[in-house]
Amino acid sequence: MKPDVNLCNNLKSIRTRLGMSQQELANIAGVTRQTIGGLESGQYAPSVTVSLCLAKALGCTVEELFWLEGDLPEIEAIVAESASNQERSRVSIARVGDQWIAYPLVGNDAFRIEMIPSDGEMVAVNQQPVISVSDRPLLAQRLVERKEHHLQGEATSQKVLVRLLDDIDKLQNTVVIAGCTPVLSLLARATESWHPKLRVYYRFAHSKAALRSLCRGEVHIAGMHLYDPKTGEHNIPFVREAATGKNFVLITLGVWEEGLLVPPGNPMGVKTVSDLVEFGATIVTQQVGSGSRMLLERKLQEERVPFQNVKGLDHIAHNHQDVALSVASGIADAGISTASIAAAFGLGFIPLHQARYDLVILKEYLEQSPVQQFLNILGHRLVRSQLEVLGGYDISKIGEVIANI
Repeated sequence: MKPDVNLCNNLKSIRTRLGMSQQELANIAGVTRQTIGGLESGQYAPSVTVSLCLAKALGCTVEELFWLEGDLPEIEAIVAESASNQERSRVSIARVGDQWIAYPLVGNDAFRIEMIPSDGEMVAVNQQPVISVSDRPLLAQRLVERKEHHLQGEATSQKVLVRLLDDIDKLQNTVVIAGCTPVLSLLARATESWHPKLRVYYRFAHSKAALRSLCRGEVHIAGMHLYDPKTGEHNIPFVREAATGKNFVLITLGVWEEGLLVPPGNPMGVKTVSDLVEFGATIVTQQVGSGSRMLLERKLQEERVPFQNVKGLDHIAHNHQDVALSVASGIADAGISTASIAAAFGLGFIPLHQARYDLVILKEYLEQSPVQQFLNILGHRLVRSQLEVLGGYDISKIGEVIANI
């Protein structure tokens, strides 16, 4: 049978992954070796019978073996943050509330330790289709900007068209978390091991940014560790201020030690933040709005140290790991982070504050299966043992509801 120019196949890659030769596959499927070779090279298009036999022999579906070029499904989604008009951006996809959210995999967001697999590819942004509108007359009509209420005022959100690279059912079963603690990766691995059909997608964001993403409907859960010195409370005042008619639940993850990371042995003898100025130390910190930055600002104010007197405040780290790397490599003399990060990098640690890390969730998301599965794992022995070994966390109240707002 002559090949269909639009027909693609995954036959060779699946066969070689299973360690099968062309002849071995041919024997199992009841065809000739020449047929296998012709199919893999694209010379032949298989009959229905041959397709079914090959799928059975390889233990997969026909759709996993053969597909039509350009026949990938497409959906409309809202971009979680500005895509900088980068057409054909790689994205992760999740269903949050009643809409699809696309998370551009750009810069640091494209990596954890390994590169993050893509769920799809944006093919149009801001009513600028990549392909000709004459070829797709409905595309321009479907790509419209819409106004959404954000945490403060109104902001324009981008609606994009995404060509999916994975099964939409898998993407539906995703819980999305924004936060800054590296522990989120441990929770994700533990949850996915216990619930193999669940995906946990975690995005780095400092506490205030995570809360904004939650209020905009971009994530299911926001991780926070903000302290309000006026009330002596963690997180609750900030969530209450952002509520604006929404109902939230705060569930605690644990209490962690925050403080100064210094080189091993603390060679400068730093004990307080005021010592940083007295000894001419260079500090690295995170973005304005992060819990670490707010802790540094508060301690400087308490010790009556002018903020501008501290060296290195223009050195902004992306996350807790970057703070530790800056200290470990000698780029900075100190940085604000946690005891568990200090232990992981073999650095000295000077405790300054005990902060409660909470998971903030919209009540309307609590009944959704992906969210329930993630929350249920918090009390699991696997999670508790991982956090206990990590150190720096008091998890005696993990999973407890702290507040309803």
